[in-house]
Amino acid sequence: MSYATVIPEFVLRQSFIELDARARAQSLMDPGSWRELVGPFDRIESPWLPEQGIAPQFDDGCVVLKGAIAGKATVVIALEGGFQAGSMGEVSGAKMAAALDLATRDSQNGKKTVAVLLLETGGVRLQEANLGLNAIAEVMASILALRQHAPVITVIAGTVGCFGGMALAAGLSSYIVMTPEARLGLNGPEVIEQESGIEEFDSSDRALIWAINGGEQRVAMGVADELVLDDAQKIAAIVRSHVEAGLPAVHRSQQVDLYRERIRALDTSRQIDPLTLRETWGGKTTVSKTRKGVTR
Repeated sequence: MSYATVIPEFVLRQSFIELDARARAQSLMDPGSWRELVGPFDRIESPWLPEQGIAPQFDDGCVVLKGAIAGKATVVIALEGGFQAGSMGEVSGAKMAAALDLATRDSQNGKKTVAVLLLETGGVRLQEANLGLNAIAEVMASILALRQHAPVITVIAGTVGCFGGMALAAGLSSYIVMTPEARLGLNGPEVIEQESGIEEFDSSDRALIWAINGGEQRVAMGVADELVLDDAQKIAAIVRSHVEAGLPAVHRSQQVDLYRERIRALDTSRQIDPLTLRETWGGKTTVSKTRKGVTR
């Protein structure tokens, strides 16, 4: 009996989820091609967190690497879910928006530059309030500008998920890649329960949460493009395939009439079943050029 048959491939894999933001970004890029922009040694940190008794981080939880994927110019921007739940503040938002704007400028000058966003975030950083909201608005505008020239690829792996205003930013992406452990939604379960009560949403019901916000459900509904297991090599391969595919025929956020029609057809007088939603919504979007389902 060989070692490979005793130890399953999944056990031997390099987990993407277990990597920090910097290691995740590095794992996607061509070896030796990347350099970090505005890194921790530049010590550009939030000036607002210390005033509230919170220790800042020298990169403000946002890692920006410039290099190449599949030989194509790429900028990878990763949010560190372990710092303030990946929330967006003034500095992290400025770093992300500036990196996207530089990619747009390069693309306009003849050097098409793809953007990959690794989003583990609860949305706006509440300690920075309006500054964080403004930062997310700038990020969204920067995504819209860049995607006219080159694809913007979002990867949501886990364990924080992608919520709040950054879920809107993800929705503007050319492609969204998720793992089964990932979650994507505008309002998080705890927020819904807090505002509308446990009868509306029980935030302790993990099966319910993943049935609504989980990666498998989002891909099956057609609001994300690819479901891939938590394997750094497989995620890197999927990202490379989207980099090489280029821009989609139409971006998901441009299909306004399609989604208006879907929403009008919903029967809000009863509880909507996630599996039924898969059947009625799944496979009816033209955004992705790639296959649906879990990539193993």
